[in-house]
Amino acid sequence: MQAAQQPDGAGMSIPKLLLSMVFGPARTEFYRKIKSMETKQTNFPTPPWDMDTAAARLVFEEAAWNSHEPEKILAGYADTLEIRDGTEFITDKHQLQEFLQRKFAKQLDYKVKLDLWGALKGRMAVRFESEWRDTAGQHYHSYGVQVFQFNDAGYAERRFASQETVPIDESARQL
Repeated sequence: MQAAQQPDGAGMSIPKLLLSMVFGPARTEFYRKIKSMETKQTNFPTPPWDMDTAAARLVFEEAAWNSHEPEKILAGYADTLEIRDGTEFITDKHQLQEFLQRKFAKQLDYKVKLDLWGALKGRMAVRFESEWRDTAGQHYHSYGVQVFQFNDAGYAERRFASQETVPIDESARQL
């Protein structure tokens, strides 16, 4: 009697599974490259970036934000930081945690998609789009750009985001 085969990805860690879904058959070599760049303090790739390793770091960033769990997001940020998100200015993890709690209380069913535009040394340029609804039930789509600066351990130290948000019908959601 043959043992049942496990589905692809069974037993993989979430980051490895995400990478396998993104990069297909080349995942083994790519994952080895990413693992060699991880530090003892982090589970994600560290600078200096090339386009592949920067894209892998964004997989972690996107998954953290889509979890809606501030602690997962905070894990990718340095203790001292500089963030501008729209009209919000944030300078430490405590302020970032408060910002995230407010954001997820107002922006329900939040989903973000990150698209790497460029990476050099410890910096990245990212296009993003997100969708969410407010407490009154109105749905929104936001488009924008973010620039990141990471320290040598791979933690985000600076993030500047500029975005435009438009109301949409629920049927127009794409993410």
